Amino acid sequence: MATTMHLVRHGRVVPEPARPAAEWTLHPDAGPELAALRESGLLPARARWFSSPEPKAFGTARALTGTAIGFVDGLREMTRPAQPWLAAHAWSALVRRSVDDPDVPAAPGWESAAATSQRVVGAVRRILDSCPDDDVVLVGHGTAWTLVVAALTAEPPDLDAWERLRTPDHCALEVTAETSRLVSGWGGQA
Repeated sequence: MATTMHLVRHGRVVPEPARPAAEWTLHPDAGPELAALRESGLLPARARWFSSPEPKAFGTARALTGTAIGFVDGLREMTRPAQPWLAAHAWSALVRRSVDDPDVPAAPGWESAAATSQRVVGAVRRILDSCPDDDVVLVGHGTAWTLVVAALTAEPPDLDAWERLRTPDHCALEVTAETSRLVSGWGGQA
């Protein structure tokens, strides 16, 4: 039996370089983008919902559903400390470095990509095991979801897709006990 797993990247945030990104909240003007995703028809009418406990993910989940949401600590984004704001190319280079050498943190205080993947994929597998007859919606983060898609599809992490991620964004995978395949990619791309 197949489960459809929907991965939702959180909505637009208020960047606060003096605080770790795990503490950032949704931008006060993120409502229209979240409403557009909620009304897009991409999200299932019936599913079990789970979220990272980070405020930006929790706020996104609350904006997208009126159903109960389970909070799962393992769905957090790659741990990163507060740091000065980085230009997009510098940020991209750090994330790419973390994936290219997954056992080594890309910068001081960063969680390694291998540790992030192990934590997040483990949490996703436990959720899927606990909901064998239900579709699931997981609300979380771009780097974490990139690592999850790679692990479940047995493909390398698609960092070009990661760079194109929007806030919010969505993809869906069909997951069985034996295989997983991308049903719709980020931004509704097949």
